[in-house]
Amino acid sequence: MSGVTELTEEPARPAPGGTPVLELRGLRVFYGAIEALRGIDLTVHEGEVVALLGANGAGKSTTLRAASGMLAPRSGEVRLRGERIDGIAPHDLVHFGIGHVPEGRRVFPRMTVRENLEMGAYRFRSPDRADLDRVFTLFPRLKERTSQLGGTLSGGEQQMLAIGRALMGRPELLLLDEPSMGLAPLIVQQIFDILREVNEQGTTVLLVEQNAAQALQLADRGYVLETGAVTMSDAAPALLADPRVREAYLGEGAAG
Repeated sequence: MSGVTELTEEPARPAPGGTPVLELRGLRVFYGAIEALRGIDLTVHEGEVVALLGANGAGKSTTLRAASGMLAPRSGEVRLRGERIDGIAPHDLVHFGIGHVPEGRRVFPRMTVRENLEMGAYRFRSPDRADLDRVFTLFPRLKERTSQLGGTLSGGEQQMLAIGRALMGRPELLLLDEPSMGLAPLIVQQIFDILREVNEQGTTVLLVEQNAAQALQLADRGYVLETGAVTMSDAAPALLADPRVREAYLGEGAAG
């Protein structure tokens, strides 16, 4: 079938245990009278990459915004390592170890690359050189453009900068919203390779991504959202093999 990403399924990691890093329990979020999330239950364990899949308007970005404090739920709970955090302002949640890379990158266009990165370290008294070195090791292209204004970077470089800025806050949990959007396939692969490395270095990741093939090859587990509700959840290899997922999100026609 033309236009379908070639899939390689990797062995699933052992089932996670212990206290989850993030739990969403019965989360309901409204935009005015419209119910955007209808009782979401979701768990992310330490060291995992968890992918959220779904069509536009399914509630994926809303889930991330609720988890990071940008949206207040009408009901339900958001728990970080067992402690409720719903109701805490997003700028305070950075101190709890949550980093959020929003859709659209949202770099500061009139600040240099270095200044953008330093903004990501605002929870500390001053940026740590070791944190900058880590970001420049992950993203050598940013080191080459330290003094360049964020608004003059390419789309891929801005996405790298947005991720690097979040990493400057030393997050235990990194929330990523559509990191591949609008990027060339080669750049997408580079960014996903870096996200794998970030995860292997100890950062737990919750990823919203419409490129289901890329997301599930990176993830340990996944959830499928439809109209604000979880309709499927499973290990990533199982979702990759599920004909419903392949037809709806990987562009493959139904068999037979």
